[in-house]
Amino acid sequence: MQKIIRIGTRASLLALTQSNWIKGLIEARYPETTVELVKIITKGDKITDVPLAKVGGKGLFVKEIEEALLNNEVDIAVHSMKDVPAELPEGLHIGIITKRENPFDAFVSNTCATCRELPQGARVGTSSLRRKSQLANIRPDLVIEDLRGNLDTRLRKLDEGQYDAIILAAAGLNRLKLSDRAKSFFSEEEMLPAVAQGAVGIELRTSDAELLAGLLFLDDQETSLAVRAERGFLHRLQGGCQVPIAGFARLVAKDMLHLIGLVASVTGERVVRLELCEDTSDPEGLGVRLAEALLAEGGGEILSEVYGHTME
Repeated sequence: MQKIIRIGTRASLLALTQSNWIKGLIEARYPETTVELVKIITKGDKITDVPLAKVGGKGLFVKEIEEALLNNEVDIAVHSMKDVPAELPEGLHIGIITKRENPFDAFVSNTCATCRELPQGARVGTSSLRRKSQLANIRPDLVIEDLRGNLDTRLRKLDEGQYDAIILAAAGLNRLKLSDRAKSFFSEEEMLPAVAQGAVGIELRTSDAELLAGLLFLDDQETSLAVRAERGFLHRLQGGCQVPIAGFARLVAKDMLHLIGLVASVTGERVVRLELCEDTSDPEGLGVRLAEALLAEGGGEILSEVYGHTME
């Protein structure tokens, strides 16, 4: 293993926590190796007063980090996989996906235990179109408002009374040891998670085969299969992390993958949800096949309105 490994990471508390976790695992495995964190500010970090869906473009939280990889300024990048676009720049790949944390969304409130207990017209904060659409489908009476900022900023806004509740990824709360803030968790029937939510991936140059081989001990095969199926689904739908698309796969037997996919209108009035189960031989293909079925069932029409062009 090389003597120094530079990790490219966002500077948020959660990103640094994840990167420090990977740093600790590498240094424990290779005591002679020093791992350095290189903090990189991304476009998504700079623009905090506009809803993500309106900022436009894919890779809002990874593009600058990928540029640093391509320019040999860092050796690997540690990402929350739900932030990584389905298509990667030439010369880069996701070589490793670590064991998944809780993939579901957490309901966080100082007054109610679940979203169903909220009073009529309560204010709920989330910046995700995926969460907005599914929540609006459950509770169309709620006022769902945009909420941006790092996880600690979002919690502070809730505590200041700006919202009656907020929705956050359970994985982020757990990694920051804030799981006690979650009053409850949405089931997959209520709110499907974002593609690859809860999984951390390591991106590196395709030419760095030796480095990849040395880091493969971090890879979790079960998570990797599930995330590959989910990302195949996302790629076919031309989706990023800012669109009302959800997907969740899990291993249901030793060699069988079950994938649920969803496309929703922003208002939550229309939701198309399908599932498919196949063997693990072609996880990306499973994702593509489910996406094709979903497009044919009305998902294409919904996404055409979101993207402003016809889905092919």
